[in-house]
Amino acid sequence: MLVSTRGRYALRVLIDLAEHNTGTYIPMKDVAERQDISLKYLERIMPSLTKAKIIEGVHGKGGGYRLTRDPSEITVFEILELTEESLAPVGCLVEGAPPCPKVGECKTVGMWNGLYSTMKEYLTGFTISDLAKPGEYEYII
Repeated sequence: MLVSTRGRYALRVLIDLAEHNTGTYIPMKDVAERQDISLKYLERIMPSLTKAKIIEGVHGKGGGYRLTRDPSEITVFEILELTEESLAPVGCLVEGAPPCPKVGECKTVGMWNGLYSTMKEYLTGFTISDLAKPGEYEYII
């Protein structure tokens, strides 16, 4: 699985909104500056997060975005599932894919299902609140 820029940036935006959460709307230009992400690119990500009711936005003076739920209730899996085309490790497990004619004799489908289940369980174990904690999940190379 390769997580796209869209998925990674959506997580960064939500973490930023959680870190700067005062109950007021946060201008996207501020988030874009702090995260060093193009405002135009963020404007393409925000509608899907708004439609899913993860954030809400207001236009005009004093406008911006804010989380609609507590960051501890928003999982990484939920965000990646929303922003990525699919998290399935193989095409035959993609939701809505035509049934594979080999599924009955496939010796690997169980392994792929297990990988998907493990990945889902792992990513569901992380919330935006977890990731917003300073230094909590930093990876040192």
